[in-house]
Amino acid sequence: MDVENIKQIIERQPNLSTHLGMNFISTPDDDMCMATMKVDERNRQPFGFLSGGASLALAENLAGVGSSSLCPGKICVGISVSGSHVKAVSEGDTVTAIAHLVQRGKTIHVWNVEVNNSAGELISIVTVTNYIISSKKNS
Repeated sequence: MDVENIKQIIERQPNLSTHLGMNFISTPDDDMCMATMKVDERNRQPFGFLSGGASLALAENLAGVGSSSLCPGKICVGISVSGSHVKAVSEGDTVTAIAHLVQRGKTIHVWNVEVNNSAGELISIVTVTNYIISSKKNS
């Protein structure tokens, strides 16, 4: 999935993705996208571990990038995010999120996102549902 156009939009101004250090990566698979995020002072708990909220934010933002890439000219918003955290990640590590499109409808996309540490161990598993709407420009 080519996410370069969406990446350019994200990088135009500060937002949650840029603040937390998310890096979105294109993949050869049309139903999959990836992102990485270094665990540092921007996204860790006071105890030095990746915040579970930051993991969920990574998954939701990645699924949004995926849906936006599939639906040029549309606005894609997360309407449901549900996840489980199964392992802690220490500051200094980098996590990789891989999102797989499970359902692609006209107005609803469902993604399964796995977040892994640099050793490839599962950290979080997240399901994201996005609502796809026309932008006001296209109405």
